[in-house]
Amino acid sequence: MKKFLRLTLFLIILTNVFIACSSGTDFNSEKWKNWKESEAELFLRWDMREDLVNNYDLIGMSTEQIIDLLGEPENWNEKELRYYLGSSRRGINTGSLILQIKNDTITDYEIWHG
Repeated sequence: MKKFLRLTLFLIILTNVFIACSSGTDFNSEKWKNWKESEAELFLRWDMREDLVNNYDLIGMSTEQIIDLLGEPENWNEKELRYYLGSSRRGINTGSLILQIKNDTITDYEIWHG
C-alpha cells in the first residue's frame, strides 16, 4: 500500500511539473508589439513563439506582412529580421526569432536561445 501511495504521489508531482513547464500562450499580435521586458511580462514573447510558428505561415510572407504582424524588429538588415523574445525559461538564457529574407520574402526562420 505504501508503494502505491508513493507512486501516486510521484505521478501527481510529475504531472504538475509537466503542466508548469508547458506554458505556451496563444499568439496575440497587439501584445507582441506592445511587449515590454518587465517582471510581469518577462516570458510573454517566449511563451507565444510556439503558437506563432505553428499557426502562422511565416515562410512566404513579405517583410511588410511580418512587420504588420510583429511590429518593427529590434534588429534587421537586407538578409534577416530579428525579434527579441526575452527570457527563455531556461535559467538565464534569452531568445530571438530570426527570420531570413530573400527578395522581400521570408524564406526561413529559427528560434535562437542561449
